[in-house]
Amino acid sequence: MGIVKNHTSEMMKGKICMITGANSGIGKATAIGLAKMGATVVMVCRNKTRGEDALEDIKKESNNRNIDLMLTDLSNQEEILQLVKDFKEKYQYLHILINNAGVNLSKRALTEDGLESTFAVNYLAPFLLCNFLLDILQKSSPSRILNVTSSVQAKSINFENLNGEKHYRQLNAYGQSKLAMILFTYEFARRIEGSGVTVNCLHPGYVKTNMVKNFRKFVKIFYHLIGLFMRSPKKGAKTSIYLASSSEVEGVSGKYFKNRKEDRSVEASYDEGLAKRLWDVSKDLTNHHLEKNL
Repeated sequence: MGIVKNHTSEMMKGKICMITGANSGIGKATAIGLAKMGATVVMVCRNKTRGEDALEDIKKESNNRNIDLMLTDLSNQEEILQLVKDFKEKYQYLHILINNAGVNLSKRALTEDGLESTFAVNYLAPFLLCNFLLDILQKSSPSRILNVTSSVQAKSINFENLNGEKHYRQLNAYGQSKLAMILFTYEFARRIEGSGVTVNCLHPGYVKTNMVKNFRKFVKIFYHLIGLFMRSPKKGAKTSIYLASSSEVEGVSGKYFKNRKEDRSVEASYDEGLAKRLWDVSKDLTNHHLEKNL
């Protein structure tokens, strides 16, 4: 399943790609890879300084000036809605949406909307973006959505503790948010079948990123040790770039990929009843912002 460079370069020229968390790690590497193929890349970042620095790096490395930066705090639902509005005012099309941004917090924190931050950023932000950008994605079809997840997947969703109010454990919160992302990917694929928009999720491999800054001290020490054997962001971005650009996956939807190949996610992710319950809860947690869309 290799990428033919010339073919994909032609394929991405003129394509508009939005990538969240594009200022570092896998997101930045993905942005560079797609920019090198001729795509227009819209970076969605929270920090202005880091975003602007990354933008200049991406332009320089890709030799592509069609790189844009939009600032948004993905933990804030109002800011997400403003991002969508601003994007639609500036661009007529969106061919690729890559929900790459993620957090892994050692301590429980709440967003301005009163939601547990890991769940809000890793799952609810993509839930909102996919739904509110669906119309422009359909207009731009064939178009693709990619949800970057992880092999760290919970065995189920604890709906009685989504906010971590009863207990909070870092690995559990992270794994639950990633399972939610996969459940949503499969459910969204079923709901938009035949729309001209595909949606898939992927595990980028074990990649050394700056997410370590949120780990506890003893975990950081362990992380740095195993980091010697982890992938670089450039290697971790290969599956995202492949799914965004390759003609081999044209029309493929509702799948989980690893190392550019279709793979199996955790068993609970295929529970359609669980996915539908999560969808309904997600509507409630987004304060019915999506009622006109869903």
